[in-house]
Amino acid sequence: MEVNKTVKFALLIEYDGNNLVGWQKQNEGISVQGSLEEAAKNIFNQEFEIQGSGRTDAGVHALGQVAHINLPKNHKLTTKHPFYIISAFNSHLRKSNIRVVSTKQVEPEFNARFSAIKRHYKYRILCRAAPPGIEKGKVWHSRKKLNIRLMKEGAKHLIGRHDFTSFRTINCQAKSPVRTLDKISLSCVDDEIIINISAKSFLHSQVRIIVGTIYKVGDETLESNSIKNILEGKDRNLAGPTAPAEGLYLAKVEYPNYLLDDNWPIIYDSNQYN
Repeated sequence: MEVNKTVKFALLIEYDGNNLVGWQKQNEGISVQGSLEEAAKNIFNQEFEIQGSGRTDAGVHALGQVAHINLPKNHKLTTKHPFYIISAFNSHLRKSNIRVVSTKQVEPEFNARFSAIKRHYKYRILCRAAPPGIEKGKVWHSRKKLNIRLMKEGAKHLIGRHDFTSFRTINCQAKSPVRTLDKISLSCVDDEIIINISAKSFLHSQVRIIVGTIYKVGDETLESNSIKNILEGKDRNLAGPTAPAEGLYLAKVEYPNYLLDDNWPIIYDSNQYN
């Protein structure tokens, strides 16, 4: 499609990562990107490329994934209320666990990946003897009681700008292992520990390796101040295991307000759009 004949929309997307190969299209398996592009093709009868804010791995969930797509400017759906765009997408996605929650028109220079200034992830650990029933596939189940005070002490060493070689997979393709973590917070709600981590960008599996390492502090396999030594060691073998994908959620992606603010329209199924 020629740019001057299109209009760019940002999509707010949520999905259950179970049974998905992740965000990015793969040769085999169901991906979020592939499912959205196939839905767009069926709706508008042409090929599309949808860019997401980042690649979530297989099994990882999203509450606030953001993507962009260039749609035909004069199509009947793009000239009406956004209700019709999300309804069309979700009709084609109804057999999947992927949903377009909201959408709004953005400026041509907006890019879901490169315009992002901060990404927020949430990780959930369920600590109890009984395995999850309702939350099966949505939390990391731990039969151990974890010491959240020690976990908080250990996590403090990760805040700031560091070489995170010890906290990325050996096949990570990022040119530099240096990243800046803006925030790591832990809270306890009933029998669940919730870890929130924020940064502009992350290395491959960085959040899950951080969680796996903090977990080892919580079960007192590692001392809280050992996190500092693991960072300085710059060796993946020093850190803890990679936490399971099922407990991880891409919670939110932030952008400069002039490109995309946080006020996503809440869209209802109502006659007001007719």
